[in-house]
Amino acid sequence: MKMSEVHDLALSKLRSCDQRYTGNRRAIVETLASANAPLTIAGVLESRSGLAQSSAYRNLAVLEEAGVVHRIVTSADHARFELTEEVTGAHHHHLVCTDCGLVLDMTLPDDVEDQLHHALEAVAAQATFTGEHHRIDLLGRCADCIAA
Repeated sequence: MKMSEVHDLALSKLRSCDQRYTGNRRAIVETLASANAPLTIAGVLESRSGLAQSSAYRNLAVLEEAGVVHRIVTSADHARFELTEEVTGAHHHHLVCTDCGLVLDMTLPDDVEDQLHHALEAVAAQATFTGEHHRIDLLGRCADCIAA
């Protein structure tokens, strides 16, 4: 997705929550869009000099509430943040290190994703539940933590 499309969607989602798309929010969206992996607040701050930590926390909370940003909770001290799949248009899951909190994106083969989708729909239907989307986090240990 082009950055202009990401900004347009972020603007639309924020407006629907009666929020503005401020310069700091725009900077956070650009930072997350250009990152190779989900970022901690420290990672966001490293990429955006001049952004106060309190402002980053506050703006990430607003972006999360609006559905622009997704928070990935790890067992480490800090959550990690990425743009939502709706904003990026890219469906994926995560590998989460339970020791250091590293989060890596993973994409399942299409046939596995289809089987998973159908299985989740069946489970939801049995519970009279309508699923909208799914997320899978595979918890374990990264290579660095195993080697340590």
